Amino acid sequence: MRLRKNALLGLAAMAVLGGIALPLSSSLAEKAESDAEESAFRQAVKFGFSGQEIQGGVMIGDAPAGTKSLTFDGQAVPIDDDGKFIIAFNRDAGQSAQMVATLENGQSIKKFFNVAPRSWKIEHVNIAKRRGGPSSAFMARRRPELAQINAARQVRSDSKGWRQTFIWPAKGRISGMFGSQRVYKGEPGSYHSGIDIAGGAGTYFVAPADGVVTLATSRPFSLEGNLLMIDHGMGLNSAFLHASSILVKKGDKVKRGQTIGRIGATGRATGPHLHWSMKWNKARIDPILLTGPMD
Repeated sequence: MRLRKNALLGLAAMAVLGGIALPLSSSLAEKAESDAEESAFRQAVKFGFSGQEIQGGVMIGDAPAGTKSLTFDGQAVPIDDDGKFIIAFNRDAGQSAQMVATLENGQSIKKFFNVAPRSWKIEHVNIAKRRGGPSSAFMARRRPELAQINAARQVRSDSKGWRQTFIWPAKGRISGMFGSQRVYKGEPGSYHSGIDIAGGAGTYFVAPADGVVTLATSRPFSLEGNLLMIDHGMGLNSAFLHASSILVKKGDKVKRGQTIGRIGATGRATGPHLHWSMKWNKARIDPILLTGPMD
């Protein structure tokens, strides 16, 4: 009887222990399964990109499935119906940037960028930088011009030009490169904000991609001369300076390759050329990274 009683007590103890162990084992298994699912989810939910992770560069991205909102260094980024979007790195962008996608379930997916620096064409000159700001008379004329330029850059059309392969608006000798800069006795001047294409006065230039005309000046601006601006959608825009004439008007929808103006030397220009500059929101970008080298 003593042996039987001890055996029963042993079985009871094992049952009690088993009752405690089973939930622990189940909890561990569930956690492992949850971790595996989370890992698989994170592997499946990724960004896709094409373009260059470089100063002055542009990238077209694919947002992770189920993305509710997207930010790039804290700035909201719109997403097209199929999940595609565009971002760009300023000429003086730092070495790192971060993108965050917030999913429908509230989870955040992050992408970090290591932005490659560029070797800009820097010219050192042994003369002092000119002192003194512009005159009050000049600024009286300039302020309304700047207001029109800033308003044009705020336009957000539904154009899909940002998704296209860009073409050169004109062919000719490149007389000025994006990002080049003069340093006056150690003090940096402003860098060149676009690409200059030398051409004969009156030579036609075309739209590099689809877009909507947001500014077509009726008279030459003090610096830009006859200025034409086009929104390609999603915050990406082009500006064409010094035209001898503009062949489209504000609000017009233009197609890639469509003739939009003639090269000139209006405004502050030393000779006939087309200055083509591009911006994505506030970031100044290098057009040649969208077109590739000129044929």
